Order: sequence, then structure tokens, then C-alpha cells
Amino acid sequence: MKIIVNEDVVECPSALSVSALLAQLQQLRPGMALALNQQILPRAQWDEQLLQDGDTILLFQAIAGG
Repeated sequence: MKIIVNEDVVECPSALSVSALLAQLQQLRPGMALALNQQILPRAQWDEQLLQDGDTILLFQAIAGG
């Protein structure tokens, strides 16, 4: 199946969780946040959320400001 990660097409096996994909891409880092299909996905759901063909992920580094 094909997933789009930050505008790049990534081939991955079906029934892959968000956290498994990020581990495969070596993108599991502290402070990372992501949007799945333009919806922020809480980090607590990354292990359970299974990806589907055509999903779009936007990764970004969360920073605190004030």
C-alpha cells in the first residue's frame, strides 16, 4: 500500500500502525507530532491507529513558545 509522508510516497505493508511506520522510517523522536489525513492524531493513538492505502501523514516537530 502507498502512504504519503510529508509529500513523499512511501510503500509499506498493509495493517501497519502509525508508530510502526514511524519506527520503520526512523522518525520516532521526542517532540514529534503528526496529522493523519489533516487531523492531529494524539501520540497515545499511534500504536492503535492502522494506516490505510492513500493515507496522508504530515510530520512536524512540536515546539513550545510563549
